[in-house]
Amino acid sequence: WIEQYHRDGEEVRWREAKDLPPGRHRLSSPYDLDARYGVKRGSGWCGYKTHLSETCEPDAPHVITHVVTTDATVSDTEMTATVHEGLAARELLPNEHAVDAGYVTAAHIVTTRDRHGTELLGPVGLDTVHERHEGEHIAQSAFTVDWPARKVTCPQGAVSVSWSDQRKPSGTPITRVHFALQDCDPCPLRTQCTKAANGKYGRTLTLLPREQQQVLEQRRIEQQTPEWKARYDVRAGIEGTISQAVRRTGIRRTRYTSLAKTQLGNVLAATAINIIRLDAWLTDTPIGKTRTSHLAALDLAA
Repeated sequence: WIEQYHRDGEEVRWREAKDLPPGRHRLSSPYDLDARYGVKRGSGWCGYKTHLSETCEPDAPHVITHVVTTDATVSDTEMTATVHEGLAARELLPNEHAVDAGYVTAAHIVTTRDRHGTELLGPVGLDTVHERHEGEHIAQSAFTVDWPARKVTCPQGAVSVSWSDQRKPSGTPITRVHFALQDCDPCPLRTQCTKAANGKYGRTLTLLPREQQQVLEQRRIEQQTPEWKARYDVRAGIEGTISQAVRRTGIRRTRYTSLAKTQLGNVLAATAINIIRLDAWLTDTPIGKTRTSHLAALDLAA
């Protein structure tokens, strides 16, 4: 009640959004104190998230090897290390782990490789583009970074005048690099590079720590190649697993209250799917084909 209402003189009023506690700490249901309200791709719900891991060898049944349940506010990127630790503890961590883009950052790629010897296979975000820039833009990859000298050279040959090590509010270390306004103003490519004006600096770059930045740039190049895309195609199988879990076990709606019981219910759902799949493998039952909606079928017929 205190989270949702407050007294205003003699009346009781709803709290405005700015007065509410953060979503991760705010109660969302009087029936389940662990449930939280989450939003993803414009859809909101009160409850939890489930993270599934499965094998994907072409000559063996695909079985779910790990299940993690969190409240609905926990982002995918927060769970990458947790999933790897859980798989490693049971000696089930693969040499290559294909994951959705939400689980991938440059830091995750480096940490997973160094800590577990596993390659994290997943797409990273595209190169930096000014959010208000229209048309062609000179991306960050066009700049040459001299890490030992702590200098950056732009495509036109100008050298940065400022290099400062900072941290984001989240604690992530970053480096801010600035170019002088007097170098950027007369540059013929200025309109394609920066919108900075009436300030001390021209173009500004934000760099991750050296190893992470180099891994990020390498992955951005790799993920554009047909070879990398062919390797990553294997991740599409998890969408079928999610669909099966929804249709056969109703995993999108928990039958229990509390995070612990919901986690147990999700593990039991995963176990049921594994039994179904092992039975299908042993009895040579054909794998179901991707379902086609009636509307899509009409389009194909046309």
